[in-house]
Amino acid sequence: MRLFPREENFFELFDELADKIEEGGKLFLEMAQTRDYSDVRVAKLKEIEHEADGITHKTYEKMHKTFLTPIDREDIYALVNKMDSIMDVIEATAVRIHLYKVKRTSDEIIKQAQILNDAIKKLKTIIQAMRNMKNSDMILAGCVEINTLENAGDITLRSIMANLFETEKDAIELVKWKDIFQLLEEAIDVCEDVSNIVEGIVLKHA
Repeated sequence: MRLFPREENFFELFDELADKIEEGGKLFLEMAQTRDYSDVRVAKLKEIEHEADGITHKTYEKMHKTFLTPIDREDIYALVNKMDSIMDVIEATAVRIHLYKVKRTSDEIIKQAQILNDAIKKLKTIIQAMRNMKNSDMILAGCVEINTLENAGDITLRSIMANLFETEKDAIELVKWKDIFQLLEEAIDVCEDVSNIVEGIVLKHA
């Protein structure tokens, strides 16, 4: 019986979590493109979010049972915690749109959802590359790309908000959409937070 296993394959769990986030991001983009925020679609997104939570907690459990981890424990915790937060915010955004019962749907949200998906795809690439620190240059370049996407998200949000305040005459609808747009931007911000954690891990171990 191995009371203190030397190492568990944490990288497989990182990849599983990245897959779930990508699945959730794609579904949200489809929801935005089809303007379908129905009970069924939101329930599916909730299911994906729940599965992501499960992978996160499984990682925590493995970490506590493992004597020697491939990277520092605090880095594992920070990484999966922030990755899980991306899915949490995506699901919260969809729920907000559904509950608010907005009078009109917005094509502007598609722009944000696309930037978010691009950031998630790049994030998945650098997470997969972490298995081999010889990929450090590629990973660091990917982190820069995610930072660029986050900046694009900021610019897009400013443009969306300016247009919203100029065209939306219903104060309640304005508040609803302001909340929704800012929440989705938060998901893009968290992608950058994850890339910053990955960058720190790579610089520590490369």
